[in-house]
Amino acid sequence: MKLIVGLGNPTDKYKNNRHNIGFKVVDKLIDDLKANDISKPQFKGQLFKSPKTLLLKPTTYMNLSGESVRAVCDYYKIDIEDVVVVHDELDIEFGRVKIKRGGSSGGHNGLKSIDSHCENDYLRVRLGIGKPKEKDVIAHVLSDFSKDESECLPKLVEFGAKLSLALLKDDLKDVQNSFSAKKNLCLD
Repeated sequence: MKLIVGLGNPTDKYKNNRHNIGFKVVDKLIDDLKANDISKPQFKGQLFKSPKTLLLKPTTYMNLSGESVRAVCDYYKIDIEDVVVVHDELDIEFGRVKIKRGGSSGGHNGLKSIDSHCENDYLRVRLGIGKPKEKDVIAHVLSDFSKDESECLPKLVEFGAKLSLALLKDDLKDVQNSFSAKKNLCLD
């Protein structure tokens, strides 16, 4: 069994925030794969299942995401190497996507939590949200996408969903060669 985790914050208040782009990708996968809700309180999140894949949206809020990931991995005996985490990335401009395995959290509190509960040898789909012009990073990640960003968002979410599924089947290098967005998806 493989696990795709979309990072975000629960409740409608955060639904369209930049920080919730991971939730948006998992929502797309739930629809595309016609996954069934198999949530249980001990998972601390919404968990969905398709034939070979689990899809998780932690409901612990971003800073405690690792608790939910750990609970699901323990229950289903999933190795951390079989986990793909989809998240927002400040250090990548909006419209670009990068993937990698492991590495530092880069200050991302959701990743820090996963690292502390599960180690860091998971795959990452890093969806660029760009850095704020002002220095208030928290306000930036917790703000909604701009009008221009919202127009491109479906393309970015679809790309993130396809990329996440490819990482479950293929070697990282092959996926990087086939899918990594060398160009900005919103500029074509």
